Amino acid sequence: MNKTEQSEFAEERFTGLEQDPPLRAVRAFEAIARLGSVTAAATELAISPSAISHQLKVLETFLQMPLTERQGRNLVLRAEGREYYRAIRSAFSVLREATSQVREQTSNRQVTISLIPLFGMSWFIPRLRSYLTANHGVDINVLYANHRNYPSDAADISIRFGVGHWPGYQSHKLMSGRMIPVCSQGFVKIHGYIDTPDQLARMPLLHDEERSTWMQWFQSLGVKRPERSSGPLFEDGLLTLAAVQAGLGCALMREPIIAPYLERGELLKLFDHSIDDGRDYYLCIRQNSELSLEGVNLQNWLIQQASDIG
Repeated sequence: MNKTEQSEFAEERFTGLEQDPPLRAVRAFEAIARLGSVTAAATELAISPSAISHQLKVLETFLQMPLTERQGRNLVLRAEGREYYRAIRSAFSVLREATSQVREQTSNRQVTISLIPLFGMSWFIPRLRSYLTANHGVDINVLYANHRNYPSDAADISIRFGVGHWPGYQSHKLMSGRMIPVCSQGFVKIHGYIDTPDQLARMPLLHDEERSTWMQWFQSLGVKRPERSSGPLFEDGLLTLAAVQAGLGCALMREPIIAPYLERGELLKLFDHSIDDGRDYYLCIRQNSELSLEGVNLQNWLIQQASDIG
């Protein structure tokens, strides 16, 4: 490490009272985890590999645990390192997107929207052509809104899923989040048609975010289930959809979002009986901020599109 780097990356000492992590060290670790090597991280951050290694040690000292380990000549993430990277990567993604917008904004005719992945793939993108056709010259940026608590959002408009209350935001309910039981055609070919809820209760079940929703659905029909439902648990609807399509089991999914798959016959609605867990899809904009004309047009278009499907 040269004298300049020694000055920039002077050894930090921690008292155990610090609340905020050493940000240069976190930045170095994020680059290592994302790029897969110290050398690649050093190239991206324009510092030497020894400086990167020093910052990694600084972070591990702060956290009081090793995040990486040597396997031959390679530096790989330990389980603790993988978990820490999963926790911080969304924050870096938000930071990069916000910075990119500020640097690259060259036109006033630009609007940014953040979306839940499944909503974006199944509902928004299939309708986007009609918006672009009616709004020539508008640059639309589409971001993921993939953090459950939405602590930060660089978008003009965000589509969120929940009970409708987020500090600092105005929310307008777009559509219901009621759930219905579905499976794939391939699942039916293997297991046969499911004629009654009691028969469904004996099938392999998939869980979206939590296991309690299947219990609620069965209980609302008076069907007895074990106290704890078994079967794979998936973090979000996009993963659950992939599992259903793969024929792994039956799932409770949000009907407005999977409507295209039902219409094409890729998924089968098993029963009309639905369940409401109190969460719906909302269009959100920041309070104390004014949308551009393009933002207002996109907002109105989204509301109209949602009203057209009931």
